[in-house]
Amino acid sequence: MARTKSEDRRQAILSAAATLIASEGLGAATASIAKAAGVPSGSVFTYFETKNELVNQLYRELKLELVAEVLAQLPKKDPKKQLHHIWTRWTDWGAAFPEKRRVLAQLTVSDEISAASREHALKAAAPTLEVIDQVRQQGVLKSRSLAFVGAIVEAMAATTMDFMIREPKQAAHYREAGFETLWKAIS
Repeated sequence: MARTKSEDRRQAILSAAATLIASEGLGAATASIAKAAGVPSGSVFTYFETKNELVNQLYRELKLELVAEVLAQLPKKDPKKQLHHIWTRWTDWGAAFPEKRRVLAQLTVSDEISAASREHALKAAAPTLEVIDQVRQQGVLKSRSLAFVGAIVEAMAATTMDFMIREPKQAAHYREAGFETLWKAIS
C-alpha cells in the first residue's frame, strides 16, 4: 500500500532545500536536504521523483510566492502607482527573505530549471510584465524588447535589495531612490 504523503513533510523538504541551496548552491546533496528537513533520506524521493523535480518545484513555489506578494492589492490604472507598488512589494520581500531571494537568483540562472517551469512562472508574473511593458512603451526604451527592459528592472531591484539588506535603517531610502532611478530609466 502506498504511503500517504504529508504536506508538512513536503514543505519541510522544500524549506530545507532552499536553506541548503542558499548556503551550498545547487550541489547540495539530497541526503543533506533530507537530514535538514528531519526526514529519512529516501523520503525526498517519495515527494519528488528526482532532485531536478525538487529544484523545479522549489523554483515554481518561490516564484509564485513572490508574484502573489507583488500582485496583492495592486492599484488599478495609473502605471506609475502600479510600478511603484510592484517595486515596493518586490524589494521589501527580497529584503525580508534574503535566503529565498538568493535561492531564486541561483535557480533563475540554472540550466536545471525546465522550460515548463519558466513558462509557468512567466504566466503567473504576466500582470507585472504588462505594467513594465506599459511604462516601457512611454519612454526612451520603447524600441527595446521587454526582455531587455525586464533585465534592467531585475538588476536595479537586486542592487536595491542588496543595499536594503546591508543598511536596514536606510532600507526605505534605498527602496525609494531605486524606484525613482528605475522610473527615470524606463518611463
